[in-house]
Amino acid sequence: MTSTSLGWYDGDWGIADELNIPLSDRGLQLADGLFETMLILAGKPQLLTEHLQRWQRSAALLGMAPPPARLWLEPLLDEAITRAGLNAADASGAMRLNWSRGSSPGRGIGCPTGDPDPTQHRFWLTLQPHQPQFEPAQAWISVQEQRNANSVLSRCKTLAYGQAIQARREAQQQGAELALLRNTSGDLCCGDSANLLVKRQGEWLTPPLSSGCLPGVMRARALKQGVVRETRLGPSLNADDQALLINSLGCRSLKQLNGMDLKPYPESEQLWLQLISR
Repeated sequence: MTSTSLGWYDGDWGIADELNIPLSDRGLQLADGLFETMLILAGKPQLLTEHLQRWQRSAALLGMAPPPARLWLEPLLDEAITRAGLNAADASGAMRLNWSRGSSPGRGIGCPTGDPDPTQHRFWLTLQPHQPQFEPAQAWISVQEQRNANSVLSRCKTLAYGQAIQARREAQQQGAELALLRNTSGDLCCGDSANLLVKRQGEWLTPPLSSGCLPGVMRARALKQGVVRETRLGPSLNADDQALLINSLGCRSLKQLNGMDLKPYPESEQLWLQLISR
C-alpha cells in the first residue's frame, strides 16, 4: 500500500502532487466547487449513496451542473482502491471526490450564463491511506470565526475551508487540537471539520441544520437511527456534558473545552461503528 496520495484527473493516474489542474480553474482561484470525503474500508467506499446524494443536492443549491453519476464513478473508484492497495480486509483510506465549476473565459467572479454545462465543469479524485481517529481531544470555541446560519454555503461541503482553517489555527494557538464554532446567533454549531454531538442529562443532542451546521452524513445517520435529536445547545458546553466531534473518518470525544475538563465519552468508537455499519 502506498503512503502517498493517489490521484486521477482527466484520464490520468498518478501521485496527486504530480497531476496538473489548470491554473484557471475556479475551484483553485475562487474555491468555487464541492467535495466529498469517503472512508474506504476493506476495499469498499462507506456510505457511498449518502455521500453522492449530498454531492448532488449541494451542486443544485449552488447552481452547478450535476456531478458525475454513480454508474460512471463506481468503476473509477474500484480502480483507485486497487491501485492504492486498499483491498485488504484490514486496509482503510480516505477518498476525496472534487467537483469545480471549471474555468471561466475571463477574469472575475461571474458565472457562465445559461444552464450549467457539465462538460465545462471539472472532476478529480484523490485517495490515500487513513486510519479512523478516536482519540480524545482538547477543543477551543473560536472567537474569531462564526458560521452563517443563513448562507447557502453552510449547507454544502464546498472547497472553501478558509474559515475552518482559521478556527483551527486559533484553537492550536490556545493549546487545543480542534475548534468548535458558534453561529452568528451565538449558539454552538459544529466543529471545524466535524459535526457536534452532545450528551446532556442522559440524552444525545445535536444542533439543527438551521444553526448553520454542515448536513453531515454521520449526523444524518445518527438522526435516522434515533440516536440523537436536534436542539439548540447554547453558547458553550456544561461541565457535566459529554461531547463528540463526528464525521465519516472518525469520532473524537472531547476531554477539555476552553480549559474546562470534560469527561470523555468512553464508547466513541463503538457509537461510530454502529452508525456507519447499520
